Amino acid sequence: MKCRKCSKVVQEELDWIADNPFYTKRFAYHVGRRCRNATIKEVAKEHQLRWHTVKELEKQYMREQLAVAGTPTPRVIGIDEISVRKGHSYRIVVSDLERRVPIWFGGTDRSEKSLDQFYAFLGDKSSKNITLAVMDMWKAFRNSTEQHAPQAAILFDKFHVLRHLSDALDKVRRSEYARLSGKDRTFIKGQKYALLSNWENLSRDGRKNLEVLFTANKRLNKAYLLKESFAQLWSYHREGWARRFFDNWRAALKWQRLESFEKFADMIDRHWDGIAQYCKPENKVSLGFVEGLNNKIRVIQRRAYGLRDEEYLRLKILTALLPELEI
Repeated sequence: MKCRKCSKVVQEELDWIADNPFYTKRFAYHVGRRCRNATIKEVAKEHQLRWHTVKELEKQYMREQLAVAGTPTPRVIGIDEISVRKGHSYRIVVSDLERRVPIWFGGTDRSEKSLDQFYAFLGDKSSKNITLAVMDMWKAFRNSTEQHAPQAAILFDKFHVLRHLSDALDKVRRSEYARLSGKDRTFIKGQKYALLSNWENLSRDGRKNLEVLFTANKRLNKAYLLKESFAQLWSYHREGWARRFFDNWRAALKWQRLESFEKFADMIDRHWDGIAQYCKPENKVSLGFVEGLNNKIRVIQRRAYGLRDEEYLRLKILTALLPELEI
């Protein structure tokens, strides 16, 4: 149309048109909602659209979800890294643990410099509002948080700590398998995942197999009991009680010849301040959310296998737990 004031030919903007002018926003939002539970390929086939068209419509939908959600102002954050491809290529995911949603995805690795980008995105004012940061024991995350949010308490994630303990138990299993031979080995073979599972999560057959193994191998029996009991550390409400439990647990390692467990205990001792933070009432946050989010991200990555558009992956992660837009 021709402007009466400047005589230039301009194109009228219609707020109900999608970024792709061949489709309405209503249709773009419909496609975006379908893609929350289906692959791009399935939605493209369903609506007889090109694969790239569906992807771009979904990206518009997800950007609108983020715009509606607004700028995050978290008080309690969870920091973790995910692998985006083979070869130790990592990105950082930060979540708001009170709202239980991811709020930032970025960086080029899991370095201090990459996490600095999150605090730059958040701004100095919002960074100063953070009261608690939950993370693994990676030094770079701690350094960046102490620099940009020095008032925040740092809590080491329970599930990352227990993963180190499971690794220690697996080293015992492998050393015992290498030490033994013949019939004694058969009790250990095939029991890796049963040993790494919590007793309460095992099936009846799994428990029977472990009982047979523990009767035959006392060292693995002791290591498994130590692994199972350690989770009690997070049940205490006072640091003194938690420390007494840990010291007793560590003392039980004496004469057991469990080198990997002794190294684990030394690691816990070095990082005690970040673990003991959970004893404080104000820091009793749900520690399972970050691990659950990681599982959801792995599902997203499997469904988007081969997709190299990192912006699409970023949008999928950040909107995975946001409410759907109204059509």
